[in-house]
Amino acid sequence: MTDAPLAISDDSRRELAEFLRTRRTRLRPQDVGLEPGPRRRVAGLRREELALLAGVSSDYYQRMEQGRDVRPSEQVLDALARALNFSTEETRHLHSLAAAARTPVRRPRSHEPEEVPPTTLRLLGSTTSPALVVGRFLDVLAWNPLGGSLLGEFTRQPRRERNLLALFLHPEADHACPNRAATVAELTGMLRTQVAADPGHPRAVELVGELAVRSDEFAALWARHDVQEPTRGRMRVDHPMVGELNLDWDAYPIPGNSGPVLMVCTAPEGSPDAERLQLLAGLLDSR
Repeated sequence: MTDAPLAISDDSRRELAEFLRTRRTRLRPQDVGLEPGPRRRVAGLRREELALLAGVSSDYYQRMEQGRDVRPSEQVLDALARALNFSTEETRHLHSLAAAARTPVRRPRSHEPEEVPPTTLRLLGSTTSPALVVGRFLDVLAWNPLGGSLLGEFTRQPRRERNLLALFLHPEADHACPNRAATVAELTGMLRTQVAADPGHPRAVELVGELAVRSDEFAALWARHDVQEPTRGRMRVDHPMVGELNLDWDAYPIPGNSGPVLMVCTAPEGSPDAERLQLLAGLLDSR
């Protein structure tokens, strides 16, 4: 395992600095119309090259990457995002980090445990597709029978250990999820996005610390600072009762609650995957 476990920085300016640095070193000069030139000693763009592309001074940008007390305007952030070829998600994340860096440090506040409203539990029970209620940091809070069947023995774990990232980082997950590595990368990006909104949350600090200690794979992915919006995706599961299932999932925010979401898995009507889901539902009902 990693010798120096990663954790969530308690300095928002440092988080912003690390995000910019990882993106700058990942971008090649030719990606932005620059000549690579001979004898480059750094990976990706140089700081001064990025500053030139964004129309800011080299000294100002350097202070941003050093985590110093600079407060970039929305226009500067947008210029950096364009220069770095950011996606919409990355641009939104950049603005969130900058906003956090501009906010004075607040006193620790209490955090209530995430709970699933009774109305959501009723909806979960009436849903005929596999469905889960997933907390903001990917903790699995509730599920219906089909959703529980996809999770398998995971549902028997203590509540604090029922986390989607922990599930897919398990050594045996490759057997049940053929595209496990891609799923882990996607989930890590989703977690990074959620943590940026509340970096001091005790559950976020605990989870990132535990996963970094247990998994070199997670530690490496976390250090990349990739972000992913937790809205939709695709999963492939090798189910012991019906075989391979290729499912699309969508996450629906629970009204009046900024934390948990309802995650529903579906397959195109009439497809082999839909037929296997129907078979699985019948097998569960007959038990």
